[in-house]
Amino acid sequence: MENTELEKLKYPAGRFKAPEAYTTSKRAENIASLKSLPSELRAATQNLTDEQLDIPYREGGWTIRQIVHHLADSHMNSFIRFKLALTEDNPTIKAYDQDAWAAGEDATFSIESSLQILDGLHTRLVTVLQHMTPEDYSRTLFHPEMKKKLPLDFMAALYGWHSRHHLTQIIKMKERQSW
Repeated sequence: MENTELEKLKYPAGRFKAPEAYTTSKRAENIASLKSLPSELRAATQNLTDEQLDIPYREGGWTIRQIVHHLADSHMNSFIRFKLALTEDNPTIKAYDQDAWAAGEDATFSIESSLQILDGLHTRLVTVLQHMTPEDYSRTLFHPEMKKKLPLDFMAALYGWHSRHHLTQIIKMKERQSW
């Protein structure tokens, strides 16, 4: 497979690019992506069989089931990261091995529990983001893998993109498979 084809399969919504400027409208876009993820993800996975859920979205990639569980895992970490940065001065966040988490036994279970987690979690996350001030969005956390301080504006943009990224992987796979 050509590199450009693999890139399109890996990143059908494009790679993450931090905005040049963090504006009210950019924040609103990110919040909208986070707010809509649970219902869009539920719609995208509705009526998929266990066999379909267990097919990787690309060769060497995660299954749809793993993607759904990964979104719950990742966004739980996201919520905790926001709360830490809002209540502590530049906390160092905990990194984790997302591939190891996606390979865990719990990533083979029904996706319903993760869809339920995302419903409640995103309600809380969106509420927090909607009530943050511009000063709150300027608060930082330290990411040990990136080895730098990141403002919460960056984190909101990252997780807004992350929502679109994985949802698009599922939607594009369904289109390729004619499901």
